[in-house]
Amino acid sequence: MPFRRLPLPVLSLLLLIALLAGCGSDDATDRAPGDPITENEAEVLSGLLYRDFRAGGADFVVSAPYAEGALVTLTGEVDFARGIGRAQGVTSYADGRPDDTRTLFFTTEDLWFGDVPGLSEALAGAGLPDAGYVRRPIATTSATGTASLIDVLVQLVPRLSARAADDPRSFMERDYTWQGTKSVDGDLASVFRNGTGTTVAVAAETTLLLQYVTRLPDQDFDVTITLTDHGTREIELPSDAETVNAVDHPDIVAAVGV
Repeated sequence: MPFRRLPLPVLSLLLLIALLAGCGSDDATDRAPGDPITENEAEVLSGLLYRDFRAGGADFVVSAPYAEGALVTLTGEVDFARGIGRAQGVTSYADGRPDDTRTLFFTTEDLWFGDVPGLSEALAGAGLPDAGYVRRPIATTSATGTASLIDVLVQLVPRLSARAADDPRSFMERDYTWQGTKSVDGDLASVFRNGTGTTVAVAAETTLLLQYVTRLPDQDFDVTITLTDHGTREIELPSDAETVNAVDHPDIVAAVGV
């Protein structure tokens, strides 16, 4: 299966989402990358994910180069208000192998896989009606203490929003630094880094999150999430009639490898 399994302890994954960062006007004109954030920037940082939530949703691209010559990319949209997303997941290889593509839907609890090779045949062999999707719970860890990379990525996306702002003082205490400015898809952004190395780029004009880059625990590659076109999203999940439930049919899941 192209979505590699990763050793991600549950607590490490939860701590990974202690991410927030923000953007704002620089208080000094002669700052250098690595300087501590200002009080004004801490104020902006504290409300960053809440502003994402209030915006309603966004388009996103997730990029994870999980092995040499192998890249997982998720391209889709997320409804932050309901914690629902959909995407096309593509695993591409530098050695000439064809791309492996899936249609994905997800909530904070479940994941739907579409375009699954062999699904129709497996359902027919089990005497079940045809379906376009396999639905299963999102797994933080498996019985072997690992988690699928795709499960980790779809958990990260909805967590780039929050239903309330944080205390600005906490950002002054977390070793946040200003890293300069850059353009993200044509939008000017201020870049900040926390003490664990996570960086965020925040739009200078809207103070919304534009890009989030983090190193997964116990891994040697970065995950980059880019958000664009913030606004309300209406995402309809696959119906029960279109879906086979993995909890009810674990043999089907084992047969198709999702």
